[in-house]
Amino acid sequence: MRIRLVPETLLTDGLTTVFSSGAGLQPCERAPMAQTEWWQRGPVDGIPGVLQPVAHILLQVRESVGEIVESLTEQEWNARPAGVASAAFHVRHIAGVIDRLFTYARGQALSAEQLAAIPLEGRDMPADEVAHALRVLSDRVDAALAELRTIDATKLGDFRGVGRAQLPSTVIGCLVHGAEHAMRHVGQLSVTARVVRSGARQG
Repeated sequence: MRIRLVPETLLTDGLTTVFSSGAGLQPCERAPMAQTEWWQRGPVDGIPGVLQPVAHILLQVRESVGEIVESLTEQEWNARPAGVASAAFHVRHIAGVIDRLFTYARGQALSAEQLAAIPLEGRDMPADEVAHALRVLSDRVDAALAELRTIDATKLGDFRGVGRAQLPSTVIGCLVHGAEHAMRHVGQLSVTARVVRSGARQG
């Protein structure tokens, strides 16, 4: 059986999650894909102009992931064609990288809980965990958008150390990298999902 999520709403206010809240996994018709990408939908309320691209990327990440993974079977979620990372890894990693880079942007070190979650991103995802993984990603995007609204644009060039080695970056460097790294994995997720679906059809 293929796994489908029932959307609660279709992004009518620019911030509404595309994932079901409490509806669980149920058969449904495919939701229509958006006609435009987020960078073409105008500014996101309350976010400084210089950070609008970060907000647009994060919103696009969430929407694109929902479209890409719709109807993946459990086997397809965990397939690793030619040894590449699975769809399950990409979805967990996208949520994790947003969380970690925004932590660095605040000038904080990663917590023990955040560090412990990293090696778990690649584990297989049972069908009954899919809705939770997508909810975690959606919530991470919401939290990131809320944080962007609080950032003082005059501090974007402030130093931020990354990782145990305290590699040099800045507030805006961490925010931009968190968004672009997440989008990079959306691209990889898209290719993986297409390959595994093609393999299923040929099989």
